[in-house]
Amino acid sequence: METDTFWTLKEPASVETRVKGSRFIGYAAPAGSDLQAKTVIENTGRKFHDATHHCYAYQLGLGDSTVFRYNDAGEPAGTAGKPIYECIRKHDLTDVVCVVTRYFGGTKLGTGGLARAYSGCADAVFKAGIRIQKYLTLPLILVFAYAHTGPVMTIIDRYHADITGTFYGPETKLEIQVRRSLKDIMKKELINQTAGKIDIQSRDREQ
Repeated sequence: METDTFWTLKEPASVETRVKGSRFIGYAAPAGSDLQAKTVIENTGRKFHDATHHCYAYQLGLGDSTVFRYNDAGEPAGTAGKPIYECIRKHDLTDVVCVVTRYFGGTKLGTGGLARAYSGCADAVFKAGIRIQKYLTLPLILVFAYAHTGPVMTIIDRYHADITGTFYGPETKLEIQVRRSLKDIMKKELINQTAGKIDIQSRDREQ
């Protein structure tokens, strides 16, 4: 079975730490797209508009489709964004964004101290967050006669597919999301149980 399982955060989490007078506020949240991640970063910047730095990292996707970004936001290169990103990897998370906001406390921490401070805050917020396991899914459109509703719904339930759209007319049309690794076996079962009298349309876009 192909890998389609990943871990992310169930909901946002926040932690505050202090190092030699500097205040670090870590905020992590689930994010399923670049837009969602950037929105979290922008909202955090507005919330703590008087802070010295808003350093961040995020990772999206799984396997070959993984995308990640990190930014030091004015701190010395490599002392903030990358340590936050390494914490995302350490906790084996994806579809997640983490922003660590710093209020400078008057004492310079040095590059090593900064890296440890940002990493420590990010690590703490991920430990405070609730992890959940999720799956990559693919959209399918099923078109079938009303008489096949029973067996089709039984199969949808068996494979824990989500119905995202229902349309009734001369035929029934369902839009569903199915776990990627189960798509092919589910399609075979749908064809067998309806004696081939079902139209299954795939889309190229993964969600």
